[in-house]
Amino acid sequence: MTGDDSDLDPSRGVAESASPRVAQTGATGESTLTVVIAFVANALVAVAKSAAAVLTGSASMLAEAVHSWADTGNEVFLLIADRRSRRAADAEHPLGFGREAYVWSMFAAIGLFAVGAGVSITHGIQELVHPEPASDFGIAYAVLGAAFVLEGISFLQATRQARAEAKKVEREVLHHVLVTSDPTLRAVFAEDAAALVGLVVAFGGVLAHQLTGSPVPDAVGSIVVGVVLAVVSLVLVDRNRRFLVGEAALPGTRDAVLAHLLEMPQVERVTYLRLEYVGPRSLYLVASVDLRGNEREESVARRLDELERAAVRSPAVAGAVFTVSVPEEPSLRPAAG
Repeated sequence: MTGDDSDLDPSRGVAESASPRVAQTGATGESTLTVVIAFVANALVAVAKSAAAVLTGSASMLAEAVHSWADTGNEVFLLIADRRSRRAADAEHPLGFGREAYVWSMFAAIGLFAVGAGVSITHGIQELVHPEPASDFGIAYAVLGAAFVLEGISFLQATRQARAEAKKVEREVLHHVLVTSDPTLRAVFAEDAAALVGLVVAFGGVLAHQLTGSPVPDAVGSIVVGVVLAVVSLVLVDRNRRFLVGEAALPGTRDAVLAHLLEMPQVERVTYLRLEYVGPRSLYLVASVDLRGNEREESVARRLDELERAAVRSPAVAGAVFTVSVPEEPSLRPAAG
């Protein structure tokens, strides 16, 4: 089953569960690698910016240091999200732990807002009210340049992963990042993009401070960095909220799944179909089908069991339940058909 969403990723390993309705998911390393690279880059940048902020007294540099420490902490949350969401289903969690990815990613997004945005804006305002001179601008420029390189490496990795996934489903990269069910990819991409924007803003603030001798541009730069982080964090919070409460599959994905079901030799019609994300690249499928022929109850039960087992072999389906359609129910057809 493939379709409009790269969350239907054939590279993800799936082994058949003891239950025909539940798939046991394996792990892929792409999202983990993206988060690890981001963590290392942010940690190095945070240390360098902190030292530069102390030496220069720049408000923008301090805002950038706080930003990088917030991002470093967020990567820890994202690593936890990636690891815990891959745990196999058990009796108490029959559809697995996929939604934990959205819980921990939500913590990361809230942390970005509270720490990164809050501290940057607050410090910028304080700098406007009680300005302090800055010095050693060369150190600030050197650190900003090194930070841009490290953040750029992390952003390139996130972009490479996003572009590869978007290409499979013929989607624009930015649109894919926004709608994908993988919160770790979205978070790293958004945070790195915000970091690069913040570095440019901080450079402008430090340069204006040096040229004019006034700390006001530097303080304004700190506030702008905070506003950028606030916008990014709110977007991430909203996307995680949507998946936590139950995001339905995109229309293209639904059409692809429906077309696949109709191609199964034992299926005559599909009259009901529900697809809901239960984790990154993981869907729960419920369908009512009209089976070919007119067989006894035991035979029908076995054929439905076969359909459920076949469905969870797809890398995108975490669980599936099939029921028999009643004759008067209308048939569903893919929108393209």
